[in-house]
Amino acid sequence: MPEHPASWRVTAETRGHEAPGLPVSALRYSVRHGRRDDRENRRVSSEGGRDAERVWELLGRLFKTHPWHGVPAGEDAPEVVTVYVEIVPSDAVKYEVDKVTGHLKVDRPQKFSNVCPSLYGFIPQTFSGEQVAALARRRTGREALSGDGDPIDVCVLSERSFSHGDFLLRAQPIGGLRVIDDDQADDKIVAVLEGDLTFGKIEDLGELPRPVVERLEHYFLTYKLAIDAGALAGRRGVAPVAARQAEVEVAGVYGRDEAREVVERGLADYRERFPDLKEQILAALRGTA
Repeated sequence: MPEHPASWRVTAETRGHEAPGLPVSALRYSVRHGRRDDRENRRVSSEGGRDAERVWELLGRLFKTHPWHGVPAGEDAPEVVTVYVEIVPSDAVKYEVDKVTGHLKVDRPQKFSNVCPSLYGFIPQTFSGEQVAALARRRTGREALSGDGDPIDVCVLSERSFSHGDFLLRAQPIGGLRVIDDDQADDKIVAVLEGDLTFGKIEDLGELPRPVVERLEHYFLTYKLAIDAGALAGRRGVAPVAARQAEVEVAGVYGRDEAREVVERGLADYRERFPDLKEQILAALRGTA
């Protein structure tokens, strides 16, 4: 399918406010995100696309960009992706992006001593919808699975320590965990920080030491443990606490090629779920929406 003309991309000269330390190419709007919406059989005109792109640039200079909808996944996706980091390994609180405002918010404090063993966040402009769920159904044989309705989650491995979340980085997907959460596909892509001295040259999950993968599996199998207060309250001398686990399981692990397919499907699900956001904003500003 033909791609949009080069004017669809934001260049260094026109944007002029790329994030420090992040290559301009990582922030360009990928032409993959502007393909035809087959469902409604529409194509953005080149003129309308340029107008919408210009409005998007101006809004980005005035307001902080929404990390899910306003930041692209990157020109090189799915081989190299932009990741918005919500949690770092030292966090004893689970943070996540508020979907309405784009601000990082407290989801819940971790109730036990487990902490995420890697940087954790998501790939912008992805969505776990029907295409992601279809792959999970095919791989697991479970026909009732659906997408969880969130962006695609990513665990990023790095030798470096980070003090807090709420930042962007570029990472290379090398595999993933097929997490099933309450009959929903909740894939966790495993990636390595681009340029990392320890992990940066790893190309596939199979190259990682097995304990590294097991640590990730253990975290996702236990991070939703809940305290069932009063379960043992009738027994003298016994602490009135018991732990119960939500319906979370790791149905398998996979390598780089499968991870790239999950990302591609997540990008396609996003285009299906949120078509032509820029054009909708332009229409609203013009009063024609």
